[in-house]
Amino acid sequence: MTNITLLDGGMSRELTACGAELKQPEWSAGAVIDTPAAVVAAHCNFINAGAQVITVNAYALVPFHIGEDRFATIGAELADRAGRLAREAAGDSGARVAGCLPPLFGSYEPQRFDADRAPAMLDQLIAAQSPYVDMWLAETTSSLEEAQAAAMALAGDDRPLWISFTLRDDTVDAPLLRSGETVADAAKLARDVGAEAILFNCSQPEVMERAIAIAAEVAGTALRVGVYANAFDDHKDDGDQGANDKITELRKDLSPTAYVDWANIWVKAGATIVGGCCGIGSTHIAALREHFAD
Repeated sequence: MTNITLLDGGMSRELTACGAELKQPEWSAGAVIDTPAAVVAAHCNFINAGAQVITVNAYALVPFHIGEDRFATIGAELADRAGRLAREAAGDSGARVAGCLPPLFGSYEPQRFDADRAPAMLDQLIAAQSPYVDMWLAETTSSLEEAQAAAMALAGDDRPLWISFTLRDDTVDAPLLRSGETVADAAKLARDVGAEAILFNCSQPEVMERAIAIAAEVAGTALRVGVYANAFDDHKDDGDQGANDKITELRKDLSPTAYVDWANIWVKAGATIVGGCCGIGSTHIAALREHFAD
């Protein structure tokens, strides 16, 4: 598996398998608050399955999920706790810990991005996670403006930055970000801000191949390219369905074996980083490890 780096999978369903009870609106943030042992266990499941990079469970530690008051009063404390839990799980396994820079104003909601509020929110998340992480992952990024804000917030930080964009699920042949901006422009921005990798996540497997190929062509050797798809059942939506609007059903056709088949397609298109997003569990990561080890 020399040329492939394995990420972890989606935390929410793994957390429930480890005993956490996830409810809206807190979702995975609730586990950091109420069942931190489940967070460690979920991270460990992914590491034991073969993940070489795990991401801090800070995705939902934003006002969209925990509310404005809690974010202001204990948001930094919770993000610190999430970072410590990830570092505890990584231990001496050799797995790297990626600090999580999530969508600040709701997943799939580029129109809600507030450039005036974003810097202070990012500063809080970065400062809290910083003691525990080896790198940074800006994930489920819906627009170039969101990506630019994350890169600016990390100015002067020498650790690697990976930027992961989420794609519209109805644009297989000509993939677009949720904002409608192009993958080529996303790759150019990632390259220009000095990111180490551009990835695509929290979109259907079907839309990933073309996006990977475009990003690889634009970036050349300047960026690694990665992918971690979701298993949501709302296939090829029109781009207007918001994440976290409801507890989404999962597809029945994305078994670990089927996910490996998709990973083969992505690697052939140019991906060297592969993992899973919502609904992709530790069994999927274990199947990827076994396959790529062969």
